[in-house]
Amino acid sequence: MNRIARIPYSAVGALARAAAAITPGGSSKTARALSGRRRIGRRYAEWAEKNRDPARPLLWVHAPSVGEGLQALPVIQLFRARNPDAQLAYTFYSPSAEAFARTTGADFCDYLPFDTAHDARVVLDALRPTALFFSKLDVWPVLVEAASRRAVKLGMLSATMPESSKRRSSVARLALANAYAALDAVGAISEGDARRLVEAGVRGDRITLTGDTRYDQAWLRAQTNSSERSALLQPLRAPRFTMVAGSTWPSDEERLLPAWLLAKAVQPELRLVIAPHELSGKHLDAIESWARKNNLSSARLSGDLVSRADIIVVDRYGVLGDLYALADIAYVGGGFRDAGLHSLLEPAAFGAPVVIGPRHPDNRDARLLMAAGGAVRCTDAASIANQIRRWLDAPDSLAHARSAAREVVFAGLGAADLSVYLIEKLMFG
Repeated sequence: MNRIARIPYSAVGALARAAAAITPGGSSKTARALSGRRRIGRRYAEWAEKNRDPARPLLWVHAPSVGEGLQALPVIQLFRARNPDAQLAYTFYSPSAEAFARTTGADFCDYLPFDTAHDARVVLDALRPTALFFSKLDVWPVLVEAASRRAVKLGMLSATMPESSKRRSSVARLALANAYAALDAVGAISEGDARRLVEAGVRGDRITLTGDTRYDQAWLRAQTNSSERSALLQPLRAPRFTMVAGSTWPSDEERLLPAWLLAKAVQPELRLVIAPHELSGKHLDAIESWARKNNLSSARLSGDLVSRADIIVVDRYGVLGDLYALADIAYVGGGFRDAGLHSLLEPAAFGAPVVIGPRHPDNRDARLLMAAGGAVRCTDAASIANQIRRWLDAPDSLAHARSAAREVVFAGLGAADLSVYLIEKLMFG
């Protein structure tokens, strides 16, 4: 790390460690992030003492949150199938990924400690990894520096560097350029990402174009009819044209709900399944209140009579990816706020064409789907309503859009296999 950046960066890390030691537990994301790292070094050491076999290679995969974890999951599963004798560690940064981490099948999973020299030494002593791969974008410069000194192989999976990324700033380069330069193998999603990763510090001869493993993950999920999905969907089955709206924010709902109501006036059997991004009581209540004011029946997913409701309000996390199996068409939230779109691949893999809002800078999936006819950009409630009506009125057009959405995902398959090959070549030569 650049000397100028090291002092403030180290100070922030030290403050975070101190806060973790004294912050009481709580339900907020910040409180969980801090309390989850309390006594973290001891947890690593205890697992290592009981379970780490130094005779076996260990792959360590780090994915900050659930989205990056989903990108890493098909790689983890394929690597495990091909290398059953290897051990596997999985770490995450955000509390939202804690439950997901337990589903990866890793031998060890836990929070990644804050990026300090002390914690880097502790976790490396415990895990003794053969290779450490980061999923998508994040690199932790102190950890990378310490791992490199120990000859740990370093890499990145489904690597991306959007044009708008803050990691392209001069300040970020001071902190991260050396870490990017230390990577031994990087699987980039696209040529544009590869070019910008080189600008950020990655050595060009270390980059391979692998594509995006999220396509493999979304396709596999859509093709696998699990018992959990069957149980979830059974009470929701109904012969009604269904729109599934996923990860919506209030800025989406203030356009989507009136638009859907206009379309329903033309097609009374139209049904909406809506999964807000944040499941606060206030947020869910607001949607149900809107339904009552417009003489619509609503039900929460966990409640009764959901198959008869005009609006089904999803009140739990982790099921949206399976609910898209119900969708004739989909809406994906985030396009009416600056934070950007949520995942388009999950509905597309089920063959549901997607309506999105106007704000989707650097979203490669949106560009590909719109070019193929599997997604449509709308700017307001009227344009959303018009698009829903077009699909309702023209079954052939809808069938083409459904096929186009599915084909975009199918065309992106293969990244998991290429990524595992990259890992194996680095670990085993």
